[in-house]
Amino acid sequence: EVQLVESGGGLVQAGGSLRLSCAASGFSFDDYAMGWFRLAPGKKEREGVSLISSTDGTTYYADSVKGRFTISANKAKNTVYLEMNSLKLEDTAVYYCAAAVGTAAAMGVPSNNPYQYDYWGQGTQVTVSS
Repeated sequence: EVQLVESGGGLVQAGGSLRLSCAASGFSFDDYAMGWFRLAPGKKEREGVSLISSTDGTTYYADSVKGRFTISANKAKNTVYLEMNSLKLEDTAVYYCAAAVGTAAAMGVPSNNPYQYDYWGQGTQVTVSS
């Protein structure tokens, strides 16, 4: 059974930092695209925030987080991390870890289309206050 378990969300003041973790189990951590989507209050669709491909570590960042967020993967721990710095009020959302498994997903720039991801975590709340 595939499981993605997120941790690290919470309440932080604007300008602060948080680190999200997503521990994966139940699939080979060799060929995948993994990363983070978020669902902000009042929004209907999840937005791709940052994703990483396993083949060569190619990453995707939404324009709104470039320069502030950093994604990384630790294959030995089957875990993906999202370091979030200089947080803004508009970063408030439920953050979901997602994984797409297979060689196609693992190559090139990872897709930011949530419908191309097979597995999802339960979500972790990130709240940025003023």
